[in-house]
Amino acid sequence: MSAPLGRRVAAEVIGTGLLVAVVVGSGIQATELSRDVGVQLLANSLATVFGLGVLIVLLGPVSGAHFNPVVTLAAWFTGRRDPDGLSLRDVAAYVPAQIAGAIGGAVLANAMFAEPPVTFSTHDRSAGHLWLGEAVATAGLLLVIFGLARVRRASMTPVAVAAFIGSAYWFTSSTSFANPAVTIGRTFTDSFAGIAPDAVLPFVAAQLAGAALGLALLPVLFGPPTLTAAQPALTDGEPGLAAAR
Repeated sequence: MSAPLGRRVAAEVIGTGLLVAVVVGSGIQATELSRDVGVQLLANSLATVFGLGVLIVLLGPVSGAHFNPVVTLAAWFTGRRDPDGLSLRDVAAYVPAQIAGAIGGAVLANAMFAEPPVTFSTHDRSAGHLWLGEAVATAGLLLVIFGLARVRRASMTPVAVAAFIGSAYWFTSSTSFANPAVTIGRTFTDSFAGIAPDAVLPFVAAQLAGAALGLALLPVLFGPPTLTAAQPALTDGEPGLAAAR
């Protein structure tokens, strides 16, 4: 990995923070401009698609643009036999950085719209069908990221990940958080995009289960990995790994 760990961690903090600021800020803006929930979700999803795509292109060559603990863990797991792959030291630095960035992004979005910087969400998302949606969204996200690596199409990741997340806003009941760090960050805003703190643990459990499912499906669909396909973003500088929101 060409970039020093400190620079990569900074990219993960800033990238995750900006991603959450896009999600939360666009949600606040949408509710101020329209009372139609469908229009609010459309505005929120479009802003996320464009923001996520730009962040992956910009920061992918630095840190891999994970912005997501399940992506970081999956990158480590799939490349654990690669001496140039992500190490446990990298994982231990990335994950707290992503969580801190997500919290900071929510606080920033609140402040930009003259809301209290920290107001814990009261939006309860505790339901089995929502957890199923999270598992499906996370499994799909990992299939997109690592499947593209397997077929040597990592350069398509910014477009493909943003497109998948945009569609998953609409086809999953949970609106596709698919990201433990972002889920934690969204507890800090009592807005359209928020999630009550009590609902976080089941959401994260569903995301981890979905990540395991996505990784299990990779060899079924694409066969055994090659060394160069396991870690595209971290070995050739392309933005081959990215996060959901």
